[in-house]
Amino acid sequence: MPVLNEEKHLADAVTWVLAQGYEGEWELILALGPSTDRTDDIARSLAAGDDRIRLVVNPGGRTPAGLNFALRVASYDVVVRVDGHGLLSPDYIRRAVLTLQRTGAANVGGLMVAVGETPFEDAVAFAYGSRAGLGGGAFHVGAPEGPAESVYLGVFRREVLNRLGGFDEHYQRAQDWELNLRIRRSGEVVWFDPELAVTYRPRSTLGALVRQFSGTGRWRREVVRRYPGTASVRYLAPPAAVLVVVVGLLASLSPVLGAPLWLLAGAAAPVSYAMALVAITVLRAGYLSAPARLWLPVVLATIHASWGVGFLLGAPRQADGADTRR
Repeated sequence: MPVLNEEKHLADAVTWVLAQGYEGEWELILALGPSTDRTDDIARSLAAGDDRIRLVVNPGGRTPAGLNFALRVASYDVVVRVDGHGLLSPDYIRRAVLTLQRTGAANVGGLMVAVGETPFEDAVAFAYGSRAGLGGGAFHVGAPEGPAESVYLGVFRREVLNRLGGFDEHYQRAQDWELNLRIRRSGEVVWFDPELAVTYRPRSTLGALVRQFSGTGRWRREVVRRYPGTASVRYLAPPAAVLVVVVGLLASLSPVLGAPLWLLAGAAAPVSYAMALVAITVLRAGYLSAPARLWLPVVLATIHASWGVGFLLGAPRQADGADTRR
């Protein structure tokens, strides 16, 4: 479990791991980044109360480095990737281990089930689990059990991780997806099991959402740069939408700028996009509370725009500094 600034969620995340009741031997390794809140104090208290919990230092705070630090000291042949803001469903580990044995896969995983605690978080949770939000990946919206492109978190055969060199520390984001790509290209199988679910706590502020998805977009661009064949409509749609909306907004200013009036037709793009966001809210999010529905168009537009602008900018060539929450 890579951990950075998880004061709010760490104790719950660890408690749900300890409650798994897995009958085999196991350990929980917390890779501690340079948190600026009480995360380290909470981690030390948890470790003092259960000798199965081990602490390692992750000085840079980046997620892939923390995972590799933990992997180097891990004792067992199965590695369960967990997060400091996720809650494993009951019997998650036992089922995942049985699925590894049954399928012969290198990695198995399931659904990321986003659950909010405020109207804003409820809107973000809807976006995470909707094709209109993140484009419909299996571990977001569900799919039948079987081979998959990627899964959420993952339960790995240790020897495959060792053979492939673990997580690529170049990637501040998208390191899970990139690793699953290498697993598949090595001839191994990534397996999706919808019965494996992890409750995920979404971002709680608009600023945090912007930072999350601008980073996601930038590092997805880096994946596409290194692996051009992985580009898909799902990943290219946000930058395309940003370009279309910006061009449309500029076109709407054509009379002011002295441009030909026919350019006004371009204004239809941003108007159509706004109407689509309202339609999604009205037709597909009726179960949300009224405050959450008011937030939803803003949340969807923020996710699309942040991802799109991040993708267009690309990852910094020399990215330093600590990674934040995934």
